[in-house]
Amino acid sequence: QVQLVESGGGLVQAGGSLRLSCAASGFSFSNYAMGWFRQAPGKEREFVASITWSGSSTYYAHSVKGRFTISRDNVKNMVYLQMDSLKPEDTGIYYCATQFSAPDSYTDYIADFGSWGQGTQVTVSS
Repeated sequence: QVQLVESGGGLVQAGGSLRLSCAASGFSFSNYAMGWFRQAPGKEREFVASITWSGSSTYYAHSVKGRFTISRDNVKNMVYLQMDSLKPEDTGIYYCATQFSAPDSYTDYIADFGSWGQGTQVTVSS
């Protein structure tokens, strides 16, 4: 069955870095765009970044642009999120998800994503 497993979260001081990983299995990974979302306590889940099926195009939320980098490895069936210059407001549970709309398009609409992983906690202290 489809499975996404996130890892790499943790506690880091403001200004620090983390690299999140998402291992995908059970589907044709290279045929799908992938995305990262996050959810802070008491807030709705929000779009962070996405990457097209080939990795040729990436998209970011305004709040993370220039600090986060999404990438993928279609041989290893992995998607990554490099997070630099972290801020306390980046704290939350980070989820990867499969984009079910066109694999070479951009969308930040949560309903276009599915097969959610269990998430990995990121905590940024001030």
